[in-house]
Amino acid sequence: MRPRGRRDRTRSRAWFLQVHYRWEAAGSDTSLMDALDVTMAERMVAPERTGYLRRLVGAFAEHRMLVEDALRSSLENWRLERLSVMDRGVLRLGATEILCLADLPGKVAIQEAVRLAERYGGEESPRFVNGVLDAVYRTRRARDC
Repeated sequence: MRPRGRRDRTRSRAWFLQVHYRWEAAGSDTSLMDALDVTMAERMVAPERTGYLRRLVGAFAEHRMLVEDALRSSLENWRLERLSVMDRGVLRLGATEILCLADLPGKVAIQEAVRLAERYGGEESPRFVNGVLDAVYRTRRARDC
C-alpha cells in the first residue's frame, strides 16, 4: 500500500487531468488557472490534494512553452495537436514534472504518467507516453550534465 503522501500526489495528478480537460474544452475562452478555479469550486477536491494540484497547474501554466517544445521535439511522426486530449494531458503533466519540479525524480514522473495513461488513455497510450517522456527525460539529463 502506498504511503498517504504519495497517494495524495497520485490523485492530484488525476485532478490535473480534469483541469486540463476543462481548459482544453473551453478553448481560448479561459486560462488554465481559471479552469482550476472552476474545477475547485464545482468539485470536492480533498484539501490535502490541492497544494500539489495548484503546484502542477501553476508550473505548467508558467512553463507551457518549454514543456510543449520539449514534447514536440520528442514526438516522432506525431504532432501534439493531433493527439487525444487525454494523451496530451498526460504528456504535459509528465513533462511538467520532469522539467519543472526538481524535487521529483524524472523516473517517478514517467511511472506516474504511464499509470494515468493505463487508466485514462487508449490501448497504446501507456507505451506511447513512456517512450515520449523517456525521450524528454533523456534530453533534459543531457542538458543538465
